[in-house]
Amino acid sequence: MLRITELKLPLDHSADDLQTTVLNRLQIHLNEFVSYHIFRQGHDARKRDGIFLVYTLDVDVKNEAEILARFANDNHISITPNTEYLLITQAVTSPKNRPIIIGSGPCGLLATLILAQMGFKPIMLERGKSVRERTKDTFALWRKSQFNAESNVQFGEGGAGTFSDGKLYTQIKDPNFYGRKVLQEFVKAGAPPEILYLSKPHIGTFRLVTMLEKIRATIESLGGEIRFESRVDEVLIKNGCVQGVQLSNGETLDSSHVVLAIGHSARDTFSMLHRNGVYMEAKPFSLGFRIEHPQSLIDQCRFGNDAGHPLLGAADYKVVHHCKNGRSVYSFCMCPGGTVVAATSEAGHVVTNGMSQYSRNERNANSAIVVGITPEIDYPEHVLAGVDLQRHWERQAFLLGGENYAAPAQLVGDFLAKRPSTTFGSVQPSYTPSVKLGDLSASLPDYAIAAIREALPEFDKKIKGFAMHDALLTGVETRTSSPVRIKRNDQFQSLNTVGLYPAGEGAGYAGGILSAAIDGIKVAEAVAKVLQT
Repeated sequence: MLRITELKLPLDHSADDLQTTVLNRLQIHLNEFVSYHIFRQGHDARKRDGIFLVYTLDVDVKNEAEILARFANDNHISITPNTEYLLITQAVTSPKNRPIIIGSGPCGLLATLILAQMGFKPIMLERGKSVRERTKDTFALWRKSQFNAESNVQFGEGGAGTFSDGKLYTQIKDPNFYGRKVLQEFVKAGAPPEILYLSKPHIGTFRLVTMLEKIRATIESLGGEIRFESRVDEVLIKNGCVQGVQLSNGETLDSSHVVLAIGHSARDTFSMLHRNGVYMEAKPFSLGFRIEHPQSLIDQCRFGNDAGHPLLGAADYKVVHHCKNGRSVYSFCMCPGGTVVAATSEAGHVVTNGMSQYSRNERNANSAIVVGITPEIDYPEHVLAGVDLQRHWERQAFLLGGENYAAPAQLVGDFLAKRPSTTFGSVQPSYTPSVKLGDLSASLPDYAIAAIREALPEFDKKIKGFAMHDALLTGVETRTSSPVRIKRNDQFQSLNTVGLYPAGEGAGYAGGILSAAIDGIKVAEAVAKVLQT
């Protein structure tokens, strides 16, 4: 088949229009055409008065070689690549040394699934609960201010991605089409089929719940084992080699292949690994606030007269500003038609995140507005100083919110004018259990407050209304990425601990659902290669 990229059509085109465009693009007649398949569909909204759908199509024609030769110098027409994922090996016997995966987020889930599909009967250990039990505990915090330190937005089946916007796109290079494998497995588990071709696919929390249960059932049917409420308190290491793990109940599991897919919030595990001499480094991350606007304002700014068009859905945005003080402020994890959620994993802390359901039809748009920070400048004291910094500002947010898991908040107009907020305007907060209006200037370092104050009016020049008085800031956002990197070599193993495989977002090698899942596949393949030698 032939692949055509960057094929643009108006929003309201028909199927016949698309077929005609394909014929014209390839300079062929209808009798030479067989069929086409949509590989990717997105939109180009750089000009509000001229929004286009943009396609990548795989086209079956009768005289492929002749057409390909005709367009030999055209970068937008080529042979369709093979995107089928093939397992690199298959276990020939039942493994005596079963691999252990710590964590059931996207990275751990895909690592476990791939190893199970290869026949290696992996054991996944998850400190939190199964997804439905975990959902009850998460809702208890959101609705009743009741917090469970082992079952929350960060810990439990599916990891932090379960209670998020469910974004399934990434900017990482993926020459082996691992991302395609991830999406195909999600569709098998019940995700909407359009995630296979939409340029910015999205699922939403409620659909993720049933998907996780189906993937779990698949793993178990292949001989894999999944244990919930099984926190790993020690990774057992002898002479620089992994020997197994010890659980919080005292049980020891032997294994010489342990995958660390622990997520960015497993702070006690970071400390344990550091104590045991596993090499790691402090890494940059970001901190800031969540900002909420009316979704209708974002739609109008991005899509103009086409706002509300069913093919466009709720509009998103991406903004960045480089400040005079050398800091960069940018939007992160933008959630169209979503909500701001309580996302702490420790008692006495307040952390925010964003989440959308599949419909993305809530009243507000929200995103994180965060400031980049680095260990060299902001937390040079020791490897885990970034964790200490996160905790400090999360505890401060807890205090400012009233010490009941309410979050501190301030209207953008008041934040810019340096005065406390006392009443809400047109934007009502979506964060639960509640928010407490006041002054956010004490909720982040002075340099971060100054940078965000400088950036918001600049963002307003790009998205009119972004700095509107009634827009709402809610604090604090601290879990943008892991504050450490557990470094690994070309075989995906720890630099100084043989058989330990740092993986995913917690180890500093991914950022988001899809990139973490892709990293899980890569690590699973690395483990399989060693198991087969």
